[in-house]
Amino acid sequence: MLSAAETEAFVRDGYVRIAGAVPRGVVARCRDELWAATGCDPGDPATWTRPVVRLGGFSTPPFREAANVPVLHEAFDRLVGEGRWVAPQGLGTFPVRFPSDEPPGDDGWHLEASFAGEAGEYRVNLASRGRALLMLFLFSDTGPDDAPTRVRTGSHLDVPPLLAGAGAAGRPWAELCAEAVPATAHRPEALATGAAGDVWLCHPFLVHAAQPHRGSVPRFMAQPPLVPTGELDLSGTAPTPVERAVLDGLGGAGHASR
Repeated sequence: MLSAAETEAFVRDGYVRIAGAVPRGVVARCRDELWAATGCDPGDPATWTRPVVRLGGFSTPPFREAANVPVLHEAFDRLVGEGRWVAPQGLGTFPVRFPSDEPPGDDGWHLEASFAGEAGEYRVNLASRGRALLMLFLFSDTGPDDAPTRVRTGSHLDVPPLLAGAGAAGRPWAELCAEAVPATAHRPEALATGAAGDVWLCHPFLVHAAQPHRGSVPRFMAQPPLVPTGELDLSGTAPTPVERAVLDGLGGAGHASR
């Protein structure tokens, strides 16, 4: 169970790390499947020819077990609210990052899109339709040189004013990112490091970025959404930690509208 201090840190910073959430044995089984899917040989670095290999979703038993360990379900209840999230049926996507001097080509700052608009375009709205959390599942030990995800601490508080006034349709994802990235440039940067089995639970509006791999061992990580059963309720009397952060962001900007 997340402590009160950890919950407050999530509201303030936009993320919390749950150490050892996924048992090491489960991690090893998942990683074996991921290695096989990359087509690379774990014992032969000569086969690691690309800086990043993107894999889709995996729904085999090890991945379903990893996504649904009791400590995560308890954290989902605490941050998102009981009965307000859908139990994951697997994990994905996986940007598997390999040591390389070649630029990865996908390391720009952004926040995650949440839903598709009428024309199929990516969009985000203030009620975070379609996304309750961004989750980072570490399936390999990840130090500062192992391409850990970069996150801007507190950046989730700068995004709500950019969405206020946009209504249920929200804003196009690319347009929003173009404003959110410079608006959060003043925020301190943290690295999503940790041991295999650690899970970072992030606010859906957190601004983050990939980076090149300068270490020696490939990094395996899943970055799935936690899917909500509905949208955020920003008018309730007992807001969840995810909702509190949105309200704090709006209040800090005087409820600015676009």
